[in-house]
Amino acid sequence: MKHFGSSTIDLEDPNKTCLSASTWPELESLPSGDNYKYLRPLELFKEKNLVNICAPMVRYSRQPFRMLVRKYNCHLAFTPMIVSNSFVRSIKARDNDFTTSYDDRPLIVQFAANNSQDFADAAEIVYPFSDGVDLNCGCPQRWAMGEGYGACLLKKPDLLCDMVKQTKARVADEDYTVSIKIRIHKDIRETVDLCQKVEKMGVSFITVHGRTRDQRCEPVDMDAVRTVKDSVSIPVVANGDVKSTRDAHHVWETTGVNGVMAARGMLANPAMYTSCDVTPLECVKDWLDISLSLGTPFSCFHHHLIFMLEHLLSKSERNVFNSLASTSAVIDFLRDNCAID
Repeated sequence: MKHFGSSTIDLEDPNKTCLSASTWPELESLPSGDNYKYLRPLELFKEKNLVNICAPMVRYSRQPFRMLVRKYNCHLAFTPMIVSNSFVRSIKARDNDFTTSYDDRPLIVQFAANNSQDFADAAEIVYPFSDGVDLNCGCPQRWAMGEGYGACLLKKPDLLCDMVKQTKARVADEDYTVSIKIRIHKDIRETVDLCQKVEKMGVSFITVHGRTRDQRCEPVDMDAVRTVKDSVSIPVVANGDVKSTRDAHHVWETTGVNGVMAARGMLANPAMYTSCDVTPLECVKDWLDISLSLGTPFSCFHHHLIFMLEHLLSKSERNVFNSLASTSAVIDFLRDNCAID
């Protein structure tokens, strides 16, 4: 596997622009590129007052979208949540779930895991190609809870501590982060106790979604986020209802966190961290260039544009655009209606 331009090329298939798991055992690290430099996560937290982060999003925070938001003041990006059990045991799962390139950095790979072995094994696999791993301890979906993933771990502090400890021991690189993303407990004292325990086990930073596992649309509890921030000495990131630069700065001023993480806000406007209120047309153009160069499947390519164009098109235009069924039709529409060539 070699690097050409901004893509990573699988030597077994020169037409495939991705990191192929079938070649991983022979690799020590991802090619670094000529003079490519970047700040790793812990450096970001030291250098910047507020770190702008793209959240892990199922189906959406894949390599093409990460490459896009990096052009618009996003400092750190997460992969979608990957189930560690399948990832460790299946080459097909690794090929499907994880692609990257040397300039897709800094990058944190988020895993769902329910035991220390799987999380540590997964971390060891992605270590040469990333800057950290994150354990999802906040997903409230029924299937995840049923498998012992996500928010289920909030009630298992001893297991969670062991998962952090074992993974830190497996990847003996102080600059490689092992973090967790949590929701809050109904009793904030439980959350504080959990965070202090994992801090003692060496967790690098904590992302706090300021809702309980049973809450969906309720307002984010900023007081709870602030309480967590004040209770630990490691970086804390706030997640939830960050949809603009104004929101990000409000969260920062209210809680004193070290970073903010956005999800839906970035889908609607990948340039939100540049203070743009809606997606600039230049950002749409960049999405076309990046996604098409990386061979993004049409459904993903199209869905991202549906989010981006929501506030740029009229209702009738959106109805037409959302029903398009081919890349060529999308390109023709953008040329005719948005003057995007």
